[in-house]
Amino acid sequence: MVSTLLRGVLALTLAAGGGVLAVAGPAEAAAVKYKNCTELNKTYKHGVGKKGAKDKVRGTTKPVTNFTVATTVYNKNTHLDRDKDGVACEKR
Repeated sequence: MVSTLLRGVLALTLAAGGGVLAVAGPAEAAAVKYKNCTELNKTYKHGVGKKGAKDKVRGTTKPVTNFTVATTVYNKNTHLDRDKDGVACEKR
């Protein structure tokens, strides 16, 4: 059903003069602004980061690498990225 709907949208887009059709993934489509890290971590257990981000750490602490990469979600929640490393609410 989804592919049929997508084909119909694509056909209408092309018939209306072309253009670019961007299809977002589930994390990108559901970009929500969270109130705090507790709420964000209910959906994104290890945090959320923008593409290419790396968790900044001190000393011998290992960085979190299993956060969800979803730039649009991160962009709505930059207020939760205290160390400004591109990863919000990172958690082991």
